[in-house]
Amino acid sequence: MTDLAKEFAPAGRLRASLNMGNPVLAHSHIAPEKPAGVTIDLSREFARELGVAVDFLQFDTAAQSVAALASGEADIGFMAIDPLRAQTTHFTPAYVQIEGYYLVREGSTIQTNADVDRAGTRIVMGAGSAYGLYLQRHIQHATLVPVPTSEAVVDAMLKDGLDVASGVKQGLEADAHRVGGLRLLGERFMVINQAMAMPKARSAAAAAFLDDFVARMKRGGFVAASLARHAIAGATVADN
Repeated sequence: MTDLAKEFAPAGRLRASLNMGNPVLAHSHIAPEKPAGVTIDLSREFARELGVAVDFLQFDTAAQSVAALASGEADIGFMAIDPLRAQTTHFTPAYVQIEGYYLVREGSTIQTNADVDRAGTRIVMGAGSAYGLYLQRHIQHATLVPVPTSEAVVDAMLKDGLDVASGVKQGLEADAHRVGGLRLLGERFMVINQAMAMPKARSAAAAAFLDDFVARMKRGGFVAASLARHAIAGATVADN
């Protein structure tokens, strides 16, 4: 077992933290096995390069997945780059970019993103999500209403008579199809840069190895092929 393998997988098996609430990264529209998706494929390939087996730790929310990495329960993670998380986490350059959007009722007077951040508007968000952290930094007039998971955002908006649901575009589109009578606003409010992550306390050599792994997976077409294999639409391979 190499020194890097021991650093990444001190227990002899690589523990990968997965956010199962993300409809793009930890899901597949084709593969029968569970879990399946681009983050699972990347975990397996990274473990193969290290020469260790991999275990998947599956969480319902990004916040839980982040906490598992921060506490040492997990060895690597897959999460959006965020300044608050970066205080304790090393992020690779992004491997995939997804988009944050707003969803409203068909009859809402809110027509554009500029209409959202106004006094009296209530925006539902998933607590601890990357887009939620972004909104906490940028929303100045509207009121943010956190709910436990991103999957609960649209139902909370409808049940509690709130104004706007925020989230990952693909998840909101699926909810709009499920519920009916809803519409996405016409433009994203943010680009969400998804990266591989590890505890910041690890060595510079480990950080360089993880960064290089992600760069090779993008450059060699692994990430694009994985998204295509799982029929994931709307995610873009990051070019940085």
